[in-house]
Amino acid sequence: GFGVYAIINFLKQKVDSKLIAPVVIGLCLLLVPGILAANNWDDHDRSGRKTALAMAIHYLESCAPNAILFTIGDNDSFPLWYAQEIEGVRRDVRVVNTSLFQTDWYIDQMKRKAYTSEPIPSQLTHEQYRYGTRDVITLREISKDTLMIDKFLEFITSDHPNTKMRFVLQREGYDVSQYPEHYLNSNYLPTKHIRIPVDKEEVIANGTVKPENADLIVPYIDIELTSRALYKNRLLMLDIIANNNWERPIYFSGGAFGADDYIWMKDYLQLDGLCYRLVPIRTPVSPNNPFEMGRVEADDMYEKVMSWDWGNSGEDIYHDTETRKNGITYRGNLARLIEQLINEDKLEKAEEVADLAMEKMPVDIFGFYTLLEPYISAYYEVDAKDKARKLFQDVSEKYQEKLKYYSGLSIENQTRYIEEIVTDIERYRSLVDLLLIYDDRELALQETEIFNNYLQLFSHFMGDDPSETNTSAEDLDLPMTIDSLESLLEAEVDSTDSIE
Repeated sequence: GFGVYAIINFLKQKVDSKLIAPVVIGLCLLLVPGILAANNWDDHDRSGRKTALAMAIHYLESCAPNAILFTIGDNDSFPLWYAQEIEGVRRDVRVVNTSLFQTDWYIDQMKRKAYTSEPIPSQLTHEQYRYGTRDVITLREISKDTLMIDKFLEFITSDHPNTKMRFVLQREGYDVSQYPEHYLNSNYLPTKHIRIPVDKEEVIANGTVKPENADLIVPYIDIELTSRALYKNRLLMLDIIANNNWERPIYFSGGAFGADDYIWMKDYLQLDGLCYRLVPIRTPVSPNNPFEMGRVEADDMYEKVMSWDWGNSGEDIYHDTETRKNGITYRGNLARLIEQLINEDKLEKAEEVADLAMEKMPVDIFGFYTLLEPYISAYYEVDAKDKARKLFQDVSEKYQEKLKYYSGLSIENQTRYIEEIVTDIERYRSLVDLLLIYDDRELALQETEIFNNYLQLFSHFMGDDPSETNTSAEDLDLPMTIDSLESLLEAEVDSTDSIE
């Protein structure tokens, strides 16, 4: 609007005509949308993109028949609903959005049959979870004992006076007159320790656990609530677990890492494709890598992954930001599958999965280069040296391009971006490290020299000539001059803290 007015005002100073305004307005109405369409249409045209739908289907296909799949938010729920409602895909899977699971109307929906999916197994009645009832149940740990889950649910849904906050507050000596009546009449959690029994015969019979893994099945799962309150959605999730008795498969979509998102059973997961299945086999999450959860049944997951239709991922389309972000999940999960296949000496299958990942998520398109290091390692492990070297070159070129760009900035701007520079140098160095780990001496010798050359682009931050201060490339060791950059980064952080 203002631009059109400015053009009209400018032209009126040059030409005295009443036609200026309508002509300028008409031209702008034609040219502006035309220019925008010509330059931006291809970047925003999603008519031929099938990657989102393909991923939604992958989530559903990761689940066993008649499964219950707990999702967390919009991104892992709406695509699955679309796939079921519009495309008719895997309507036997009951998708339970745990964010909406805090509302009584949604819980009511889950307790009814949908498509070919049976209602959720639940003992709670509408009166027990209606709006304003058991929205939050406070922990008042009056016992260190472990309650069986059925007794636990019985206690926090009971109307007995001893199960109410009034009782526990009076017992602790509080003046209950200071509290609102609805709070005094609410239930409380008497303990944070809950035990879930395991029906060994059932989990083997329905395929939750393979017969050959029978010795790994635990007799029960003990969980410990880590928060001071139990919200309604977690209560209903525990309600499903208690009443399911391991009959229907239970899955989690992932995407979050809070203990409560997995109802405090993160140590009892199995990665099946894109989803995590609840299994009565303990696989502790490593504190060194809390993002890597669950065990992997390599052959089962391999069959699922190799049968996936990836839509047009990796083809000549515009891969938007969200599609590229989805590659984080794919690459991480497939890397874990490859690792397990290698551990089981199934090298051909491991190489097939790695090839599939590189085909569907090319380096040039998907970014997130650190996630490709396991694939370089995998190719070396399966004795596909040429593929390992090719992937190394593709990734290292990305770091080289970024470092070359940073080196062209002014010193002031380089200092401003010192954190990014240090990060990329560290990641580049980590990449070269792989060549040393797998004893690819010829390439390691060559790439260490190249790495040193890129490091010298920032020698003004180091104060010394890297060639004089570092181990030579012939020793097949990486230079340590990056410590000077890290010191500068720490100085930048310290100065920022002092300003604040």
